[in-house]
Amino acid sequence: MLSIALLTPAIAANTISSGDKLAVDAKKQIGVTTSYDPTYRKLDFPRGDVAQNTGVCTDVVVRAYRLQNIDLQQLINVDMKANFSAYPKIWGLKSTDKNIDHRRVPNIETYLERHGQSLSMTDKDSFKTGDIVSWRLPNSNLPHIGVVSDKSADDGTPLIIHNIGRGTQEENILFAYPIHGHYRY
Repeated sequence: MLSIALLTPAIAANTISSGDKLAVDAKKQIGVTTSYDPTYRKLDFPRGDVAQNTGVCTDVVVRAYRLQNIDLQQLINVDMKANFSAYPKIWGLKSTDKNIDHRRVPNIETYLERHGQSLSMTDKDSFKTGDIVSWRLPNSNLPHIGVVSDKSADDGTPLIIHNIGRGTQEENILFAYPIHGHYRY
């Protein structure tokens, strides 16, 4: 019994944080998800996904969480069914759609606002590994989302793991676009 107690602190010291794990899991898509395809697809439910070699920005987030046994497809669907009025009506939906709801940035933002923490969008030091950041792209106001990496640019700005059109990448884009939300889940 004594040996177990002595090993526990050593094991705890080597445990990766959930934020670090999310970034590691998001990076697993780099070189695998090599294209961007926003086509609507019928998906399995729960845990439905498009082909791993393609996807959109939300798929980076959804896939990273799935590697932690957190299925945003199912969680968002359940929350939307129970609280439909809390979610955006941008697409004119009258009810939930398990094929696409989790692949829409405004729905992920709403879910994270309801079930996670909303954090500073301006303090560079508040962005921690594994945080989720969303933007609105200039000229189009299109929503975009990504995961904060464990790596930083030379000036200390955290890199972002995302797919903005060339497959999953790790890039210095945190302050490249107007930030819409900063979340920790």
